[in-house]
Amino acid sequence: MTYLRNAWYAAGWASDLGDELIGRTLLELPVLLYRDANGKAIATGDRCPHRFAPLHRGRKVDGVIECGYHGIRFDERGKCVLVPGDEERAARNMRIPAYPLEERDGVLWIWLGSAEPDRAALPDLSDRLSNPKFRAVTGSMTVRANYELLADNLIDPSHGQFLHGDLLRRDGFFDVPHNVSQSGTTVSSERVIRDTVAPAAYAMFLADPAAPVDWWTRAQWDPPGIFRLDNGVTPCGADRDAGVRRCGVHLITPETATSTHYFFAAVRNYRLDDAAADEASRSWQQTVFQEQDRPMLEAVQAMMGTADFASLHPVLTAGDRPAMRIRTTMRRLIEAELI
Repeated sequence: MTYLRNAWYAAGWASDLGDELIGRTLLELPVLLYRDANGKAIATGDRCPHRFAPLHRGRKVDGVIECGYHGIRFDERGKCVLVPGDEERAARNMRIPAYPLEERDGVLWIWLGSAEPDRAALPDLSDRLSNPKFRAVTGSMTVRANYELLADNLIDPSHGQFLHGDLLRRDGFFDVPHNVSQSGTTVSSERVIRDTVAPAAYAMFLADPAAPVDWWTRAQWDPPGIFRLDNGVTPCGADRDAGVRRCGVHLITPETATSTHYFFAAVRNYRLDDAAADEASRSWQQTVFQEQDRPMLEAVQAMMGTADFASLHPVLTAGDRPAMRIRTTMRRLIEAELI
């Protein structure tokens, strides 16, 4: 499969990278993540060029990585610094890739392309992940489905009326305008229902669960796989910050053609220092992502097999507009990269 490579992808949450070695497949490339002796996050290839052992099964020795199979060592630049019993060969033909890795807003951002990394384009999620008016609870999973299927799922929340119906279903959802827009490579999708009753997922956090509210659901995508979700309820006519607001961050990075790394943060503007609210956020993630979205997406992928999406001639509806804009934009960016 062809991927957009000259872009910043999420390799994981910075808080998940401690003293251990983490092996992860990103865009079908074996990647090793670790921290050096000074705590700096490092990304290199994970496959030893000698007998192709996964380097994450080795160990850190004096700030470098030692392969667990034959003891060959590599530094953070991918240079071999020791071949036991064959010192000359270390400098001659032993090397692994080294990938630019940046730590920002609690995210490990990796550049897997051949072009010089564009650090000016490093994603900025500080408005949600580093903002004192919000509280973020993070999580991650691997979904056995193509990354475009996850993008389809995230950009249009209409599936929430059915797949997550017990929590989010509300009469009138499909009666209000579905506003889809694109500015450059940014795609947005939004619906607003005014003067309604709060869905169950929000009503529990309101002083008066029966009071009328305005309910909005908005999703924004930026390439290659950055989603900002903004959902909530607020007293009719009031500013969104005056109500119960969830501003999720969802980051998707292809693992293979049929699997995707999914990193998500449940970001809220209420009960910021409440451990019970943190647990409620985790429970929400477990129910909505693990128990509902993930099984459905994996079932869709299983039904598709390895066939290309377009080759199956999907019958599209009006609700598919933002998803198709994402697919079209990604193909345009990939084509431009291949020129």
